[in-house]
Amino acid sequence: MNRENILRRRIKRLTWIFILGLVISGATAIPLRAELDALAEIFHLEDKPGSQAAGVAKWLLTVREALHDTDTKYPFLAYGTDWLAFGHFAIAIAFVGALRDPVRNAWLFTFGMIACAMVVPYAFVFGALRGIPFGWRLIDCSFGILGILPVWYCRKSVQEIERLERYKKTGIQPGSSLGIASKQHTA
Repeated sequence: MNRENILRRRIKRLTWIFILGLVISGATAIPLRAELDALAEIFHLEDKPGSQAAGVAKWLLTVREALHDTDTKYPFLAYGTDWLAFGHFAIAIAFVGALRDPVRNAWLFTFGMIACAMVVPYAFVFGALRGIPFGWRLIDCSFGILGILPVWYCRKSVQEIERLERYKKTGIQPGSSLGIASKQHTA
């Protein structure tokens, strides 16, 4: 298998990982109440009020209580997280273009990197404004930091494919700064 095919297969795998991460993140934004109830049960906190817990348990129970209260009094607020999920799904669908033709749609990888980089300041600024604990903001930041890795590698691989394609067309060796053709001239 030649280098270009190896790079294309790698790009496809990493793009699928990124798409699946977006879909899973989006899907978990919808059943928040059920998810927090399940976490409380897993950690044997289901009957404990948030005021009687400490650390992460206190945070989970406080968020669970807030979701129960808002779902009971103002169920329409959950529509906001439904739209959050939609945004994740829509971005995931956009990356199908990168699966089909990663070189022509290389801009998606740059877009993905920018979006992932924006997670960090967004989590710190708005997390602080909303009273989100620092440790939880670090967890949110990890999504951006981990998410940037596959799209960065895809972008780097697309750039290598572009160099290989230029070499095929021009005969100029990739990495050549002088632009000297590497083809042998025979007389």
